[in-house]
Amino acid sequence: MQTESFTLTTALGHRVDAIATTPDDAEAAYVFAHGAGAGMAHPFMAGVAQGLAERRIACLRYQFPYMQAGSRRVDAAPVAQPTVRAAVAWAQGRWPGATLLAGGKSFGGRMSSQAQAAEALPGVAGLVFLGFPLHPAGRPGTERAAHLAQIALPMLFVRGTRDALAEAGPYAELVAQLGGLATHLAIAEADHGFHVLRRSGRSDEEAMEELLDGLWAWTQAWRLPV
Repeated sequence: MQTESFTLTTALGHRVDAIATTPDDAEAAYVFAHGAGAGMAHPFMAGVAQGLAERRIACLRYQFPYMQAGSRRVDAAPVAQPTVRAAVAWAQGRWPGATLLAGGKSFGGRMSSQAQAAEALPGVAGLVFLGFPLHPAGRPGTERAAHLAQIALPMLFVRGTRDALAEAGPYAELVAQLGGLATHLAIAEADHGFHVLRRSGRSDEEAMEELLDGLWAWTQAWRLPV
């Protein structure tokens, strides 16, 4: 496995750090954007990258400009989306023979899907969302996902059953609205960060393995070779 650290430059001129993890036998690649509150080096992000490498999937993690600058205020879509596009373009050049996936954790997944809905991300064959922030806590709804109807790619939604930003009812409604393109993988007892309570009898490590195995199985179900 090879790990590379480098800098991406967006179309707006923002320079952001990035990390690419490449297994020796990579056959697919995931462009993996971070969530609102933690950057690409967060243990969850690193754990996903490592686990994917063990499953023959390369991973590109990268910062959004606000995180690079140390700000707590997330980027607006006109800033975030060019960052997604810069990351996808780099991944397409680095892994030209791999099946290319894009998405991310929470905010990063939503920015990736908005970019895809606005203008197709070149080379991307599917989208993977880890904790898609469907609605604010305590205010269930599907309005944040309206743009997904404009996407004609297979989409995997990995959701913790205790996720306060993704209650079961609205999620079922979303999956039904998207039809056969949407797959919902529920991680039992996990919250928005995919942590589980000890009293559940499960561990964070078990939840992570279920997430990674489910992602890999989804690529097989869609005949996305890995």
